Amino acid sequence: MQDSYDIAIVGAGHAGAQAAICLRQMGFAGSIALIGEEQFPPYERPPLSKEYLAGDKPFERILLRPETFWSERQVDLQLGKRVTAVDPFAKLLTTSGGTQTGYGQLIWATGGTPRMMDCQGSNASNVFAVRTRADVDKIMARLDNTQSVAIIGGGYIGLEAAAVMRKLGKQVTLIEALDRVLSRVAGPSLSAFFEKEHRDHGVDLRTGYTVDHIETDEAGHAVAVRCGNGERIAADMVIVGIGIIAQTGPLIAAGAAGGNGVDVDEFCRTSLPDVYAIGDCAAHANAFANDRVIRLESVQNANDQAKVAASHIMGTAEPYQAIPWFWSNQYDLRLQTVGLSVDYDQELVRGDPVSRSFSVIYLRGGKVIALDCVNATKDYVQGRKAVLEGVPLDLTELANPAIPIKEVSHA
Repeated sequence: MQDSYDIAIVGAGHAGAQAAICLRQMGFAGSIALIGEEQFPPYERPPLSKEYLAGDKPFERILLRPETFWSERQVDLQLGKRVTAVDPFAKLLTTSGGTQTGYGQLIWATGGTPRMMDCQGSNASNVFAVRTRADVDKIMARLDNTQSVAIIGGGYIGLEAAAVMRKLGKQVTLIEALDRVLSRVAGPSLSAFFEKEHRDHGVDLRTGYTVDHIETDEAGHAVAVRCGNGERIAADMVIVGIGIIAQTGPLIAAGAAGGNGVDVDEFCRTSLPDVYAIGDCAAHANAFANDRVIRLESVQNANDQAKVAASHIMGTAEPYQAIPWFWSNQYDLRLQTVGLSVDYDQELVRGDPVSRSFSVIYLRGGKVIALDCVNATKDYVQGRKAVLEGVPLDLTELANPAIPIKEVSHA
């Protein structure tokens, strides 16, 4: 391995791996290091809370590329290394082992670490996150001795884990501090639908419940979650899904601008010279979020920002303008989201949720800004165009699932 590279990519998840792939596809002939904290080659993250946790996909099937791909393209995989410091003037990275690596240009793609509880008992050996293969392997190793699971957090990770645990026959209690699940990313109609689905599948779903602490036994194992109202929820395992904290410490310490993540411009450049940031950790002004500065935690964002950074390095300035999209699988339901519902002022339900095939359409100023489509792929595909066009549509027609979205009249 070299001690200096033309391009160093820190973070070997979706964003970092895609940056390396794009650079080679675009003809970059210089040296590339892809530095990852885990011991594994780059792999897909979404299946961790879905098919991999359920045992439906082995690890080899969620690799982003076969392991030989990286050496064939002369991408130097440096695994099991954590970058602890960045010197932007000497252009040096320091890793946890104390070694130093030089770079010409740096792409920071570290994503985030799971936000864990900070209450009593939160460090118990059977309290888990769902972020890495190691996290999920630990959960799977305990399943034979687990009958009851308490899941803290009613976002997508928590709901997907709940669905898998029910499929595996476990008793599941899901605890959400706010008054509805998915409250940060979806409207009340979608929340109500998924709450009913999970309850119908046997999940004991508690909204408006805070966690006071986690009870442990003498061996240090979690045995129950004690809620703020005093209620005790017994559990053989606790899974925490309450978001992530952007992993930007070394960049911020080096002087990069940023609060929640590291700030980047439309070309994914940070405030440091020759340093880019992409993926979950990159805070950017997003046109689909009403120009708010946000971090987008999605595979779409990781891949699209990787292309933007690689293009800029290759001398082609292509600003980040990608439309956000996302998906979630729970039970036999496939949710597909396009756009962002930030600052929506109207929510329209297209179709009947009882049929388990419908869409929730979010509007701002009469224009479609996002759709949540449940088992409604045609709405998702055609709704994408409606979001991009940004013209007011006839709401009566839009609410009628018998009329394809592409045929809805302009208002």
